[in-house]
This record gives sequence, C-alpha cells and structure tokens, in this order.
Amino acid sequence: MKFKAFLLTLNLKNLLKSIALPLLVGILAGLLTRNSMETFSVLNKPPLAPPALLFPIVWTILYILMGVSFYLIQNNSNKKNCPKADTLYYYQLIVNFLWPIFFFRLEWYLFSFLWLLLLWILVFLMIQCFSKISKLASWLNIPYLLWLTFAGYLNFAIWWLN
Repeated sequence: MKFKAFLLTLNLKNLLKSIALPLLVGILAGLLTRNSMETFSVLNKPPLAPPALLFPIVWTILYILMGVSFYLIQNNSNKKNCPKADTLYYYQLIVNFLWPIFFFRLEWYLFSFLWLLLLWILVFLMIQCFSKISKLASWLNIPYLLWLTFAGYLNFAIWWLN
C-alpha cells in the first residue's frame, strides 16, 4: 500500500531533475578528465583494482540512487527534522565533482585521498541527516558510501605504489 501511495504522489518532472543533477555532475567531471585515463592505465594498481570499464557503470548507478534519494528528501514533510539536508547534499556533490579533477587531471594522489576522506565524511553525515527524514533515502546512499570506502583503498594504494 505504501508503494501505491508513493506512486500516486510521484512528481516525475521533479524526480527526473533530481536524478539529472548528479548525472550531469558526473558527466562534466568525466569530460574534464577523459584524456587522463591513459596515465591511469600505466599506474601501478593494487590487488582488487577493477577494470576501467566498471567505473562509469558503478558511478552511473550511484548517481541515479543519489538523485532518487534527494528527490525523496525534497518531497518529504519531515524535512524539518534535518534542515541541513540540502546543504550536505550539495556540498558532497561539489566535493565529488572535484575529486576526479584532483586525481586524474592533476595527479595529486595523496591530496585526492585526503579529499576523498572529506567526501566520505560528508556522505556519512548526509546519510545520518537523510535518515531523520526518510529511511529509504538514507539507505539508497549506503552503496555510495561503500564505493567511496573502496575508492579510498584504491586511491591510497595508487599513491603508495606510485
């Protein structure tokens, strides 16, 4: 019954806008760093480093989940439970956007790792905040936090090995 009620209140235009924003952030970051993958391909990488093809697939899924979660927050009457929800969301998007520029374009591997720690903290705080508004919105960001944890391992190891 809850799902049916959700469908009845769904604002498709707002949902698409909420999904489009993080996707556009990812596309723009990808465009700004696309020529840097040649350098990345020759770096020493740690065990468990996935093939390059996996990254855009995972990030697309994460950006969609991020957008859906933000839609749920934007359209929730409990938003007053965490007034900084929007701020945390936008800050983490900005930090997310800048990380690939620091890592791929500028090759600042240690700085990128520290920047990724900042992103991890922002996403953790965002999940906590979102949980006060919508449990589903917070749960939709758990894969993002897990991926950032794995990305932190990769980033640190690349710095260490290179």
